[in-house]
Amino acid sequence: MLAVAPALAQEGGFGDGPNGAAIHTSGFVCPLKIGTFERDATGLRDVGSGADYCAYSALSGIYGTVIIMALPSPFDPKNVLAPEFRVQEGTDGHLIGEEMQRIATIPVYTRVYETARLQSRQYRTLYASGAVGAWSVAVIVEYAQPQDKAIASTFLTAIYGEAVKDIGVLTGNP
Repeated sequence: MLAVAPALAQEGGFGDGPNGAAIHTSGFVCPLKIGTFERDATGLRDVGSGADYCAYSALSGIYGTVIIMALPSPFDPKNVLAPEFRVQEGTDGHLIGEEMQRIATIPVYTRVYETARLQSRQYRTLYASGAVGAWSVAVIVEYAQPQDKAIASTFLTAIYGEAVKDIGVLTGNP
């Protein structure tokens, strides 16, 4: 369930949308709320690539970041997140798995790292990358396993569903 509320000034490739939504130049809408997540910030993530971001958090301590940039040519979903993987591996993150999934009608590459362990909790970071129209949409979700896995999955599905709806309509290529 997506919800939107009061308008705030936006940075990066974002403009103000109805009910406080941040609308990216791609057409992607970053609402104020996505389920239990609230949007914390939007802005320019990387000058070199022109990547912009929307950052979200939930009270339970789950964090989600959406990264949007023009589709690099050729598009390789792993390469989009390669700098993030290097940081994760440099801080002793342990690769749990990677796979291609179909999310909201598009192929999405996902990779999961275990970042820490505390008693019965495993802290994980999920990386995802897919192409929607002429845009690359990447998602990073930090969560605790097993209790937050369903919430992290719901966030990921909501983001790619919105991307297909918003960017697909704009480009005619869902």
